[in-house]
Amino acid sequence: MTATTAPFDELVSLLDLEQIDSNLFRGHHPAARRKRLFGGQIIAQALMAAARTVEVDHQPHSLHAYFLKPGDWRIPAVFEVERIRDGRSFSTRRVVVIQGGEAIFNMDTSFHVREPGLEHQLREPEGLSPPDENKMVEGLKQRPFLSFREDHRALMEQSPQSPKQNVWLKANGQAPEDELLNMALLAYQSDEMLLSTARLPHRGSYISEQLQGASLDHAIWFHHPVSVNDWLLYSLDSPSTSNARGFTRGEIYTAQGVLVASCIQEGLMRMH
Repeated sequence: MTATTAPFDELVSLLDLEQIDSNLFRGHHPAARRKRLFGGQIIAQALMAAARTVEVDHQPHSLHAYFLKPGDWRIPAVFEVERIRDGRSFSTRRVVVIQGGEAIFNMDTSFHVREPGLEHQLREPEGLSPPDENKMVEGLKQRPFLSFREDHRALMEQSPQSPKQNVWLKANGQAPEDELLNMALLAYQSDEMLLSTARLPHRGSYISEQLQGASLDHAIWFHHPVSVNDWLLYSLDSPSTSNARGFTRGEIYTAQGVLVASCIQEGLMRMH
């Protein structure tokens, strides 16, 4: 990976894991990374590893992950896939991510053959529209995904806010037209804003350097195919924080209001 590779292109290349054996894969990290690994990266890579062991007509519909230890940016990660079950409609895989001989992450993923059935959607966002990409400042364009919070001016205030936020997101590049890859890219970005939502009611009541935060677990349900080349709305809320943990939820919609994925996460919020 060269230093001049665009962040999004680098991310896409990192999801093309090196296959060591039939159930064993090796994953690398961003060249510029100099701190613990981003959880969304490990989720996305683990999803790609699991998918490499199922039939191509089986696509992920849910995943449930636990972060066990901080990931080390200095050494590659090994993804060990266990083939739990293969059925005509559903397949299940368990992935354990190993660094230095120790597990740092594990995830169960279920895959499903697409089939027709009943459909409904409880709600869809109203009165929100994607941002004008041409008016976004350059500082927002230096990461794999473009993101824009609807009430971004509120972030300048150090006063308590409602534990809710709406964030628009989109690939900062051109993603291939590959359904699985787009799901993995969405899984990557889904880890970006959840824990920050749980901190909103507590703004101004703590010193950032004295708050230890980390993702503890993460779950995603995929409802419809998605393209990260289009603007997506991440609607987030945090019903509760307690016992040094923040509980958060997220729903991801297309700009047309179709719910494509739902997320839940609990994260560490430890005061020092």
